[in-house]
Amino acid sequence: MRLPGFDGPGDFRWFCLDHVRQFNSGYDYFAGMSAEEIVAAQSPIHGWERETRAFRPNGHIDAAPHWADFADPLEAISARARAHMQARQPSRRRDGVVVTPEECRALDVLGLPLDADRKALRSRYSELVRRFHPDRNGGDRSYEIRLQQVVEAYQLLRKAPAFA
Repeated sequence: MRLPGFDGPGDFRWFCLDHVRQFNSGYDYFAGMSAEEIVAAQSPIHGWERETRAFRPNGHIDAAPHWADFADPLEAISARARAHMQARQPSRRRDGVVVTPEECRALDVLGLPLDADRKALRSRYSELVRRFHPDRNGGDRSYEIRLQQVVEAYQLLRKAPAFA
């Protein structure tokens, strides 16, 4: 079964009318809700207190397109979709090893090229830990988040097949 995602709503169940009635009879949207929650859910403005994904500027994909760069709005939409799909595709190193998008992002965090080897990974990790660690910065904790990103990226990459 295909789940809903960027490329469409996913698979649906197709029932005849009798089976639709049987399926719906076992469904209770209000099950487990208090009386106040039921009244709030039945309100005509229920759900309007939050911005829906479709109306967010980025739609959780990337930055909003520069509409002036496109003659046709559909070109802008398809360019965003292509960029989104390419970001999800694994990359290949020169030696043929597949690198996942998560591993590519981890390499970017460490500032390493796609074809980096295990030695380069280890030396870059050591360099960044020394640079961002509070003990090396006189107790300055302003680089704490960056240090955490470096450690998480290294933990992911050291177990990756590309660095085995």
